Amino acid sequence: MAVQDSSPTTWGPREDMRLLNADVPRVDGPLKVSGRARYTHDIRLPGMLWGKILCCPYPVAKPTLDFDRAQAVPGVRVVLPIEDGLRDGWTRRLGTPIAAVAADTPEAADDALAALNARYEEGDWAVNYDQAVAPDAPKVHEEGNIRHLQVDGDEAAAQGELDGCDAVVEAIYTLPVQFHACLETHGVVVDYRGEDEATIYASTQGTFTIAADAAQILGLPQNKVTVLVEHMGGGFGAKFGLDVPGRIACLLAKEARAPVHLMLSRADEFHTAGNRSGSTQYMKAGANADGKLKGLVARIWKFGGVNRGANPGQPYIYDVPTSYAEAMSILTHTDGSRAMRAPGHPQASFAIESVVDELAASLGLDPLEFRKKNLASPVYHRQLDRAAKEIGWAAHPNKLGPPAELPDRAVGIGFGVATWGAGGRPTCEVDVRIDQDGSVTSSVGTQDLGTGTRTYVASIVAEELGLPVSAVEPRIGDSRLGASVASGGSVTTPSLAPAVKDAAHKAREALFAELAELLGSNPRNLRAKDGVVFDVEESDKRMNWKEACACLAPAGIEARGTFQRGLAGNGVHGAQAAKVEVDTVTGELRVLKMVCVQDIGLPLNRLATRSQMNGGVIQALSYGLFEERVIDPWLGLGLNNGFEEYRIAGTKDIPEIVSIIDDEDRRDQVLGVGEPVVIPGQSAIANALFNACGVRIRDLPLTRDKIINGLTAL
Repeated sequence: MAVQDSSPTTWGPREDMRLLNADVPRVDGPLKVSGRARYTHDIRLPGMLWGKILCCPYPVAKPTLDFDRAQAVPGVRVVLPIEDGLRDGWTRRLGTPIAAVAADTPEAADDALAALNARYEEGDWAVNYDQAVAPDAPKVHEEGNIRHLQVDGDEAAAQGELDGCDAVVEAIYTLPVQFHACLETHGVVVDYRGEDEATIYASTQGTFTIAADAAQILGLPQNKVTVLVEHMGGGFGAKFGLDVPGRIACLLAKEARAPVHLMLSRADEFHTAGNRSGSTQYMKAGANADGKLKGLVARIWKFGGVNRGANPGQPYIYDVPTSYAEAMSILTHTDGSRAMRAPGHPQASFAIESVVDELAASLGLDPLEFRKKNLASPVYHRQLDRAAKEIGWAAHPNKLGPPAELPDRAVGIGFGVATWGAGGRPTCEVDVRIDQDGSVTSSVGTQDLGTGTRTYVASIVAEELGLPVSAVEPRIGDSRLGASVASGGSVTTPSLAPAVKDAAHKAREALFAELAELLGSNPRNLRAKDGVVFDVEESDKRMNWKEACACLAPAGIEARGTFQRGLAGNGVHGAQAAKVEVDTVTGELRVLKMVCVQDIGLPLNRLATRSQMNGGVIQALSYGLFEERVIDPWLGLGLNNGFEEYRIAGTKDIPEIVSIIDDEDRRDQVLGVGEPVVIPGQSAIANALFNACGVRIRDLPLTRDKIINGLTAL
């Protein structure tokens, strides 16, 4: 029996929920911890070839390659030139793919890359600000290297406000390029054998973003290309569409008429798969003695390589009555930036949170109270107060700044706030099926980045039908199933969860309609709980789940759900606090504790939500303390192309993390949480460093040499 009508109006009372708004272990947890979860990198197919890419190690160069020599390597099946990234034979960014091979073994593919005997005629390049803005700078684009100028506000009016302020801070804040550092690199396995269909196994944030491009390359109708995303090892905004390795893998498979496995090496990942754009921000801000911000002048330079970069502008979150901001992109011959978890927001946060902190210090005011005076929303007030309570601000001796006499180990506390949209959109189609034997499936083509999507695709249905989560089989990651959104901007949950709820509600209504006649009940009086369907008014009218399903027709019940706008919300806040310890002799900075307070409307899975919050805090900490792409400007070479050289936070770097879901947010709607929790962490840590020892570092990361230099200058 198929059902297409009847939709839920609300999620229902929180106090009646068994599974939602509770801690639910991930349904794929056992697969992952046992190593049985199959990622794209794990795919092995009969007759499969191994694809490899040769990327140019220089920003601008004209390569010469020996294709015949590479083709002669034993086991090599295909050698292809890659020319779509060249301009008149020249590369225009570091890491441009210039050739690809497919071979019987990974070793043979490596030998083929070496046999290409690559030689490079080096050109002129610009890989940093100074090189890009020099009068004779080599052009990244024909229009020039300084582009996308945006202006907001009246500079004269803002400067006029600053002239009358009791305190003014003028400073420049710099953030480096950050790699996404996904544990599973970009890539696909293309199962195409020269016939009339293909299957693409992809590590992607969008199951439905790949088929059209792959079909065009392979010369197939789009409905003959199936995309599978069983599990994927991280994306953070970098994995949308077929992408460079996917396009090349399709070309190799088409030429070889055989499956091709092509996953980027870590070095190629770092210079071919995008990054978080760097930023330099000039900030001149002023406030009066009462702690109210009055004016701001900001100039923002975005470093997105061959792309424009990201920054939402200034002032960020805080209320400034009169402001002026101009933003521009400084283009360089480096890999283009891509979306990365809250694109542009961590950069904006670092500048505004630092200048707010500096103003509070210059006025001798409590930085927590200063923030609250300049944030209109009471949500921020309660969240900052909660973060302050958990971090121990009331008992902290340095509320107005670092002590006059520094101890050998100084402790400081800092704060920051965040915002994000996190809304849903009408794309998703979910099918819930109940069969005669009592089995239940919940099906949609969505991918799960590891954030817990697979779990709530099951748990929402289980909640609606009164079953344990284990009784519902979630089927996801297959383009033959119902449509879903790509996972970016924290839109997956608010887009998909309402459709799952809609499908589950329709399936339950259809089941009750079938059973009401058998039980002699009004369908409105039926309930499903703990594996039993019963009449709330006549307790003797009841059936266990399997008995109830056995009464169905052989076709069972199938219901399709779609997006229900009233079940999804938009707009979140967040506040974070950091406590650090600084060794004032060696300059060692250790983060002792991080507190994250986040509103999210109705949490579908509190355990997964806290996990997302923890992950965002760790990613921000890593950005603040360690991460920085390093390119030699004269040699044009990337100097930290792997995890041995590119430092990310490890186990010993991670402090106590207290992730608090703001339950005072009583919105009966679901929202995404992936983005906001990554925004203010590095800002709070930098502010805590100053609070501990008086060292203000305005350029991330907060490395020991900068701290020692700052301590020496005190």
